[in-house]
Amino acid sequence: MTSTFPEGFLWGASTAPHQIEGNNVNSDFWANEGRVPGMERSGDACDSYHRWGEDLRLLADAGLNAYRFGIEWARIEPVGGRFSNAELAHYRRMIDSAIELGLSPVITLHHFTNPRWFAEAGGWLADDAAERFGAYVEAACQILDGVEWVVTMNEPNMLSIMTAMARAATRATTEDWQSPTVDDRPRPALPPPDPEIGDRLIAAHRAARKIIRAKINSKVGWTVANRAFAARPSGEAKLTELQWIWEDQYLAGSAGDDFVGVQAYSSQWVGADGIEPYPAHPDNTLVGTAYRPDALAMAVRHTAEVTGLPIMITENGIATADDSRRIAYTSEALAGLADTIADGVDVRGYLHWSLLDNYEWGHWKPTFGLVAVDRETFVRTPKPSLAWLGGVARRNRLPAQEG
Repeated sequence: MTSTFPEGFLWGASTAPHQIEGNNVNSDFWANEGRVPGMERSGDACDSYHRWGEDLRLLADAGLNAYRFGIEWARIEPVGGRFSNAELAHYRRMIDSAIELGLSPVITLHHFTNPRWFAEAGGWLADDAAERFGAYVEAACQILDGVEWVVTMNEPNMLSIMTAMARAATRATTEDWQSPTVDDRPRPALPPPDPEIGDRLIAAHRAARKIIRAKINSKVGWTVANRAFAARPSGEAKLTELQWIWEDQYLAGSAGDDFVGVQAYSSQWVGADGIEPYPAHPDNTLVGTAYRPDALAMAVRHTAEVTGLPIMITENGIATADDSRRIAYTSEALAGLADTIADGVDVRGYLHWSLLDNYEWGHWKPTFGLVAVDRETFVRTPKPSLAWLGGVARRNRLPAQEG
């Protein structure tokens, strides 16, 4: 039996500017990289600011037909109210080249990082944050003609956490946010998203959506980090509570959008006392999460139930050094995705995280990429998983034994 996907289905991969471009010196994240103990620097990253043409060709030559990439607010507006025409032209060249290569560009306007001036003026907690973001969005619309898919913000539920943590850091109240080590380094134990910050981000998203619809003819939405929670017998009530805090507030915030992006990697149990930590297991990924390819279908079904919107898989993948495991994971995830489509869920595309082994927000060891990148020379080496996913895209179906 084969798993066939809808005609016109988008197949591709995703990246984020700060994680691949290098030297994003005007961003708040760059400024903080040297201040957090144990945090590695992004530095030149994958040098994709200069090597983006090679990245596009890798996707197109493999047989994929879409690329989700971001444009960097901190480059476009390095000083508040002053927009760089050169940087806008840079990203427009990327868009034009993607289209010429047969890649549908899925453009993300905000992927976690802020201009340093924005952060120093209060960031998303400032009273005029939505207006400042809107001015940037209006400038960005100048280069988005012909782009069918526009993402206003990446994972606002995670951005809410990051904003709350930045606020707490100024108050020296982060001492409880440390967890056991992963990859021999301490990782923060994330607090839940702050609902009040979430409301601010929803307002900013809707203001941006209004601007985009007035300026260009694009489908607009945002992406949500899906935890794919599952309840223990004693955890049903807690599950409902936590789903609202972690996901559903933001899924509800997508009401009126043209689509919603699903981003899922693993699943986590919820008991009567809350979210259960991932237990140690030899199958756990390089970021300590459980090997759960079924999480994608779980997240898609939940998102469809809450929103009723068309869905784009904007991120799904696995942190592993074993590329055969990446293929196995992705094959299982896609088989589950095909089942959701067969059951009537409207899914428009699958964008794998990530195209490149890149900077994972403070750490280099976790490798999610379809392509390896030499940290010294920046030479790209496609992995077998890239050709495998390209083959799925060319056929628009999984091989029979994987369906």
